[in-house]
Amino acid sequence: MASIKDVAAAAGVSVATVSRVLNDHPSVSADARTRVLAAVETLGYRPNAVARSLRTDQTRTLGLVISDVLNPYFTELARSVEEEARALGYSVIIGNADERPDLQDHHVRTLLDRRIDGLLVSPTDGGSPLMLEAARGGTPMVFVDRWIPGVDVPVVRADGQSAVRDLVAHLYGLGHRRLAIIAGPAATTTGSERVRAFREALAEYGVPLPDAYIGQGDFQAESGRRVTEGFLDLPEPPEVVFAADNLMALGALDAVRARGLRVPDDIALAAFDDIRWFVHTDPPVTAIAQPTGALGRAAVRALIDRIEGRPPQSVTLPARLVVRRSCGARPAMNQTPVQRSTS
Repeated sequence: MASIKDVAAAAGVSVATVSRVLNDHPSVSADARTRVLAAVETLGYRPNAVARSLRTDQTRTLGLVISDVLNPYFTELARSVEEEARALGYSVIIGNADERPDLQDHHVRTLLDRRIDGLLVSPTDGGSPLMLEAARGGTPMVFVDRWIPGVDVPVVRADGQSAVRDLVAHLYGLGHRRLAIIAGPAATTTGSERVRAFREALAEYGVPLPDAYIGQGDFQAESGRRVTEGFLDLPEPPEVVFAADNLMALGALDAVRARGLRVPDDIALAAFDDIRWFVHTDPPVTAIAQPTGALGRAAVRALIDRIEGRPPQSVTLPARLVVRRSCGARPAMNQTPVQRSTS
């Protein structure tokens, strides 16, 4: 690989002159600039980004710590972050926390040591001292999808409350009254928020959510399978299982099929976080879709605003319900419309 000394020798100038050309210094003559740039092109020279960062205090690099790279939602999020950052002249280094706070902290520490310009994080929980220290210590940071309450960091997220209400209205209209949820970790904002939205939506129709119908998952497929098996063993199993993320929904589907049951004939299934696979399952899965690409792009723009000294803004985008066949057929058109409880 060519060095800056090779460029200087090829152009017939000093190393200092090459450095001034690369940093667009106005003191270099037009002739010297032309020769240096020609040598750079011929030799395929690429400046050392780390060395340049020591001079400019910028690396043009962002860090992204996602909760689980195997989750299609976060895979799509990472892709949109990388594309938007590249379009704006930044590179992205990605760390996968695998839903583990210790791995999250490892990646945050490593990224900060590499002198990234800013950090995008989807926190695995809100209790990490390192995360709190980084957020409060001046590191340009944006939370995406999940956040840490009480920490003054911009948040880019989807609001799923309205979509959860639409889902419950859909399920109630189909005649379902025993509805259960596979919840995500209570330590995450999305885990607790989705349970609360589901409970409040059910209350609008006077439908209770018994403790037996709340299963604790961890946003992984195995927990969805385990919780669903518990639901199916109840004396009165639920008519619907709502999984609070896509991987837990796939685990739930596995559990139902392992019992020889059919969706939606024996039990209905719905999920938070729509994924492309859901249209290919049999039956296709009803799901709440987040605007994942838009969230990734908005998060990058908010972070770069913070890096470049502009006031960053939190962004909340709406999620939407995508109705498919996993919850049953729609009621006949001549049925009496469903009325929400006003009590």
